[in-house]
Amino acid sequence: MRVIATPSRTKEILEKYDLYAKKNYGQNFLIEPGIVSKIAASAMASDNCVAIEIGPGIGALTQQLSLVAKKVIAFEIDERLPEVLKDTLSDCENVEIILQDFMEADLNEVVEPYGKQGYDVVIAANLPYYITTPILFKIFESDAPIKQITVMMQKEVADRFTAESNTKDYNALSVITQYRCSVKNVMKVPKNVFHPKPNVDSAVLQFLFKEKDKTINEALFFKVVKSCFRQRRKTILNNLSLCVPEKTIAKDLLEKAGIEETRRAETLSMEEFIRLYRVVENENISICED
Repeated sequence: MRVIATPSRTKEILEKYDLYAKKNYGQNFLIEPGIVSKIAASAMASDNCVAIEIGPGIGALTQQLSLVAKKVIAFEIDERLPEVLKDTLSDCENVEIILQDFMEADLNEVVEPYGKQGYDVVIAANLPYYITTPILFKIFESDAPIKQITVMMQKEVADRFTAESNTKDYNALSVITQYRCSVKNVMKVPKNVFHPKPNVDSAVLQFLFKEKDKTINEALFFKVVKSCFRQRRKTILNNLSLCVPEKTIAKDLLEKAGIEETRRAETLSMEEFIRLYRVVENENISICED
């Protein structure tokens, strides 16, 4: 088996099929085998995994996943690539390529049969910048029985997912993600291990789902969090006032939650957001959409 994630093999494949990286798909091909194999190994929750990959490209990560997973299901949106993957992954008999936009796939339908057969289903991917957050939120909101998610993304996006309160990167995305998952930094990935070389470094994060708190209405909780971060420079009172019927109601909610109205959302801890949510729910206050 010839390793795909090397400069020479990648160049050979691209030239053979007259391929180039499509900017609108955010394509950058990994050309460092050590990093690819480490991502694949990290992605496994056990020795009995089915891996779902998003955007296999020419198969660099797919190939390594096939060595450690029982089966790999790869979703590819680029219609040029299934024929290429048939060639580059000809030695990998446990790989299934699905030509479909992952955002349009029914994840529960894909995952459920493998869960019933006793497999641990994991997700692994090198995600393009423009679709990182939508893809992860699709997975978070699907309720499909996914064991863990291990994905590479641009470092600046990774910083938001892992940010703590009172830091510049802390935002609604940080709060919502950390409410649903434990987030672990797996590794940093320098920009020079990609072809073409992007402008920024990347990072690999791993998301492990927490047990759900059945006393929390997640849709309402997420609305509360987003309303607090509506305009970053505004106080939490001013932001919340934009999402409830009257400013006096916002004042009352914050007072009952024990949160000073002059604070900004990025200073609030997870516990404080949950406390504010409980007050909103108890008072039966309607929160407007973004």
